[in-house]
Amino acid sequence: MVEGACVLRLTPPPGDVNDVHDFVVAELNRHPDLNTIDRMAFVTALIELATNVIQHADTGVGVTCTLSLRISHDRIEAQLSDTAEDRGIKLVAREMPDDELAESGRGIALIHALVDNFHYERVGDRNLWSITKNITRPGSPDIPVAF
Repeated sequence: MVEGACVLRLTPPPGDVNDVHDFVVAELNRHPDLNTIDRMAFVTALIELATNVIQHADTGVGVTCTLSLRISHDRIEAQLSDTAEDRGIKLVAREMPDDELAESGRGIALIHALVDNFHYERVGDRNLWSITKNITRPGSPDIPVAF
C-alpha cells in the first residue's frame, strides 16, 4: 500500500468500476491545481486497470481489491492489489492491435501510453499493480498523451 494514501476496498459484486471512478475523482478533486490532461490520463489508466482486474481476476471464488491512491507535489500514484489466483502474469509493453475493431488487447498498451510507470508483481497471495503519473505543473508545457 502507498504510504499516506487514501484507500478503497471493494469486493465485486456489488462493488464495481464505478466505485473506483467515484473514489479517484473525489480524491483528485481535492487537488484543483492538477493539470486536466494529467487527471484524464491517470483516471483513464486506472479505470482500465480496475476494469481488467474486476473482469478477469475472479475465477469463481470471488476477488477482493484494495486500491490506495496518493497525490504528491510531483506525481499521482495508485496501487491496486487483488486476491486473485497467481496466473503467472508477465507485464510487458504492448502495441495496440492492428485490427481497429478488435475488442480486446488494448488495455495494457493503453495504460502504458497514459502513465509514466506501470508495474505488476505477485506478493504473497496477492497481485499488486502500480501506476504512476508524473504531474505537469504550471509553467511547464503540457505533454500530449500519445495513443
